[in-house]
Amino acid sequence: MKWFLKVLRQYADFSGRARRKEYWYFTLFDFIFAFVAGALDNILGLNLPATMGTPIPYGYIYLLYGLAVFIPALAVTVRRLHDIGKSGWWVLIALIPLVGAIWLLYYLVLDSVPGANRWGENPKEVEIIA
Repeated sequence: MKWFLKVLRQYADFSGRARRKEYWYFTLFDFIFAFVAGALDNILGLNLPATMGTPIPYGYIYLLYGLAVFIPALAVTVRRLHDIGKSGWWVLIALIPLVGAIWLLYYLVLDSVPGANRWGENPKEVEIIA
């Protein structure tokens, strides 16, 4: 949970580096909270109106939650890419259908580049010292 809160405190901070642990714990808690928001929408009957006869399984709570964490999620993804020595613009590779998402996932699971790079010190090494 501390990693989720750390990312929220760095709301729109696209500079620096983020460890794998920071990124994946944020992603885990983000998934859990999004699931709970969707469940609350269904329990409270706050689903969005159906379009073309197809019911939409999420509603206003889920939508508000998604809007609230969109920028922090993007920022931590960019910092994660910085940690492996890639520019944050590589996040756009996810726009390539199927292959792009797999390629980005591959980058997100890579280990940190040892030592400092142009985006700062390795957060793994700094945390061990501190």
